[in-house]
This record gives sequence, structure tokens and C-alpha cells, in this order.
Amino acid sequence: MFLFIFMVAGVLGTFFGGPLADRFGRRNMIAFSMLGAAPFTLALPYIPLFLVFPFFFIIGFIIMSSFSVTVVYAQELVPNKIGMVSGLIVGLAFGMGAIGSVLLGTLADLFSMRYVMIFCSFLPLLGIITWLLPSDQQVGSLTKG
Repeated sequence: MFLFIFMVAGVLGTFFGGPLADRFGRRNMIAFSMLGAAPFTLALPYIPLFLVFPFFFIIGFIIMSSFSVTVVYAQELVPNKIGMVSGLIVGLAFGMGAIGSVLLGTLADLFSMRYVMIFCSFLPLLGIITWLLPSDQQVGSLTKG
């Protein structure tokens, strides 16, 4: 049930992510999708069980809102290789998810599930590195030039 709620929210987030990126900028949307979820993920291991469903919904919506935006952003970075970049971005996302599940499962076996949940709650803070991405104006000038 938890995964279902997360994935339904992810579908909605992906649907609304594009128009939000058009309004606020692609780089800003990518940053928001990680940093915006951070307060919820940090609180998740400590909240009562009845709040987990709404938190999962919010986290899924925010995190997945940049999935399609990331693909378009990458396509604009390398405009002459759109198919290759799309395959790399989507393939990398699923491949890293598979590798991550193996690593996190191993950590859960070695330590505890609680340890893994607390560790994972800090991962959206890595979104701070999105500020190293070129601005939308710089990416747009790459496609025109």
C-alpha cells in the first residue's frame, strides 16, 4: 500500500512537473524536487504511522515531479544526440535504482532497517548539487549556438 501511494503521487508529480518547470525553470524544478522533499524525508522515520501515507504522497509527488524535466534538460544540453541522452538518463535512473536497492538491502542486513531508513532520509539533501547545473538561459544558448 505504501509503494502504491508513492507511485500514484509520482504519476501526478510527473504530470504536473512539466508545466511547473515551464513556469519556474527547469533547473529550479530539479532542485525543488530534491530539496523540497528533504524536510518530509527527514521527518519520515520519526512520525507516527497514520502520517506515513500523507508523507509518502507528498514525497512521491515532489521527488517525481522532475523526472521528465530532467530528460528534457539533458536533451537540451546535448541537442545533437537526443536519443542517446534520453536513453542514458532513463537507463541511469533505473540502473542506479537497481544498484541502490542491492546496496541498501545489504546495509539493512548488516545494521537494521531503521538505520537504512534514517540514512535514506538524508539523501534528498544531495539536491544541493543541482545549483552546479547550468542555468536555463545557458542551456538554451547551447541549443541555439
